[in-house]
Amino acid sequence: MRAAVFDEFGPPEVLHVVHVPDPQPGPGEVRVRVLAAGVQPFDVAVRQGQMPWAKIQFPQTIGQEYAGVVDAVGEGVTDFLPGDPVLGSAMLNGAAELVCVAAENVVRKPAALDFPTAAALVAASQTASGALLELGVGEGDVLLVHGAAGSVGTVATQLARLAGATVIGTASLRNHERLRRQGAVPVSYGKDLVQEVRDLGLQPTVALDVAGGDAIAQSVELGIPRDRVGTIVDDKAATEHGTQVVRAGRDPKRLAHVVDLAARGQVVMPVQPFPLDEVVEAHRVVEGRHSDGKVVLLLAGVDVL
Repeated sequence: MRAAVFDEFGPPEVLHVVHVPDPQPGPGEVRVRVLAAGVQPFDVAVRQGQMPWAKIQFPQTIGQEYAGVVDAVGEGVTDFLPGDPVLGSAMLNGAAELVCVAAENVVRKPAALDFPTAAALVAASQTASGALLELGVGEGDVLLVHGAAGSVGTVATQLARLAGATVIGTASLRNHERLRRQGAVPVSYGKDLVQEVRDLGLQPTVALDVAGGDAIAQSVELGIPRDRVGTIVDDKAATEHGTQVVRAGRDPKRLAHVVDLAARGQVVMPVQPFPLDEVVEAHRVVEGRHSDGKVVLLLAGVDVL
């Protein structure tokens, strides 16, 4: 099979596509023929060598999100059959033509959802839904999302709106119209953010930081209770300000719920596709934070619907 690998830590250019042996499913596993694989900041950090706990063995495959079709099942698997369309989380091996994963963590893909969008939702859905759950976001809340145009922010915004919250989302000016379509009130990030939020006449009651920088300090300055300010990216600032780090971890049930909402058109995720052979450029876009939607690698000639 073909897979994206890297032989040393470094910039996007260390990545290349090679042929590696096909993996075989063990007991309780399914093998998926991957049709689309998401690229996320975590992948960038792993490739840069910024995740010392990650077990790296060069040449190292990469990728945490996949969508595709089951093509083989291991001993004891009865819930899936070859041909079933699925999606889910991988562990440093999703950007490949084949991936073996535990059947208990696999989610069925609804027919109404295309493969690239399914792959794009994997990490963002689990991260966003878990964060909102930990922060207790619900009816009547005014949620401030720092980095609302990114993949996690996109899902968090829409889930919070469905839960009855008002959402204020920070983003660059070019993304303000997209935030409006997602139901958020847009503001620009930067040094004037606090005043921009105050000028809206909406008092935030809870904040989710998926951007870093001054987000936590600005949330506290806005008077949001510290126990309702959460971040997924800035542990240091959370410690300094006495706020939360909100990482609920992977949960296929939460993923399945968001995927169902997406299949019904209630959660939308824009996709920026790249062929697998352009994995270097895909990583460059994610690393530079210049993506227009979730960056997804396409395999086997799959198109975005």
